[in-house]
Amino acid sequence: MAGLIYYFYHPEHYQLFPKCLFKNITGLSCPGCGAQRATHELLHLNFKSALAYNALWVVSIPYLMVGLLFHQTKLKEEFPKISKSMFGTKALVVGLIVVIAFFILRNL
Repeated sequence: MAGLIYYFYHPEHYQLFPKCLFKNITGLSCPGCGAQRATHELLHLNFKSALAYNALWVVSIPYLMVGLLFHQTKLKEEFPKISKSMFGTKALVVGLIVVIAFFILRNL
């Protein structure tokens, strides 16, 4: 249902979609700013526009899909080393560093 809404309605043109509270208060773009618009563009296969709205979200989607696949199937038992390296504590720390770096760089 959400996919259909994002497909047919561009978040930039409709009040239906929530605005970023952090950006409204600080004027800075949070790491999630633009993800709704990027999702709309991805559903229309406009990869360049999606990357312009939120590159982190676009490159994160395949990683999130693999994580969901590992979580929902027996892949984490079949490939424990891959599961631990991609979704363990170290991966969480690396992900946090990437998000913080993205936040800083997009606001320079």
